Amino acid sequence: MEKHLVMYLTRKSIMLLRKYLLVTEFQVSKRGSHIVKKRRDVLYPKRTKYSKYRKGRCSRGCKPDGTQLGFGRYGIKSCRAGRLSYRAIEAARRAIIGQFYRAMSGQFRRNGKIWVRVFADLPITGKPTEVRMGRGKGNPTGWIARVSTGQILFEMDGVSFSNARQAATLAAHKLCLSTKFVVWS
Repeated sequence: MEKHLVMYLTRKSIMLLRKYLLVTEFQVSKRGSHIVKKRRDVLYPKRTKYSKYRKGRCSRGCKPDGTQLGFGRYGIKSCRAGRLSYRAIEAARRAIIGQFYRAMSGQFRRNGKIWVRVFADLPITGKPTEVRMGRGKGNPTGWIARVSTGQILFEMDGVSFSNARQAATLAAHKLCLSTKFVVWS
């Protein structure tokens, strides 16, 4: 079903991918010999420098890079800073693809493209329930991406305005951040 889907990444993501190569469901990236682990169509790094990171802060200000549409005609932009889990990113991506397949059938497979501009590269940890305080930090349980205000999350091209807007509203319901639909001008 997703054989013909093409995912492109931003410069920042490509810099991250030099360390951790990605595998999509049907094709292996040809930028090196490392292959990223994949669990149920979810991409995450094969290896990080440290297994556990600190929580850190999400920058409240607007960073200049990643705030403009770079590849597609339509996009989804975050309205505030926060964290996105790898599950939320994948759910939003599937919601966009599902809307396009329902609305356009074969036309999307020929012309449509989606760019995912965020990559969950920070591990988050958690302790089991009913465990006493202390005894160190918990084990890694998932991956998150830090998102700044005004950052482009997804880009779309090769689809009509109405279909892109509908897909953006469906994807916004999957994300835990407030987002808005943007059009290239």
